[in-house]
Amino acid sequence: MLGLEPRFDLDSAEIDRAFLARAASAHPDLAGSDGSMSALNEARRILAEPERRANALLALLGGPSPEQCRDLPQGFLMEIMELRERIEDLLAGGDASVRASVEREARARRDACVRAVAEAFASLGDPPDPTALRDIRVQLNAWRYIERLIEQLGD
Repeated sequence: MLGLEPRFDLDSAEIDRAFLARAASAHPDLAGSDGSMSALNEARRILAEPERRANALLALLGGPSPEQCRDLPQGFLMEIMELRERIEDLLAGGDASVRASVEREARARRDACVRAVAEAFASLGDPPDPTALRDIRVQLNAWRYIERLIEQLGD
């Protein structure tokens, strides 16, 4: 939609430049109200958020959806259950510095997922191997799980 090469490692400046270039010709004052401006805005929103970008790219490449593959990395659930238990114990004390520490740990785990997804996309062949696409979905499932944990910590 924005004319960008389909890849995960897009930076925000690149996305903004592509959006502005397309938006100039799709603006309702010039192109009428055919809805292309709203489609461009949605494409920009998707690409601006790394998790949504990864999901869109995986779908574009023919990878499985979250509904088709709900798997998580080996041992991930046990690690997360132990982390949640530790979080509950630490937060029971009410110390704000503990909350910040736990949030940093959760964000570090998310960053590790993001790096794993970026590396997996970068190493895809042409055409992409279905097993590699499934592995990306598994990492994205873990990423989403950690995002929910971070959101819950914010609550």
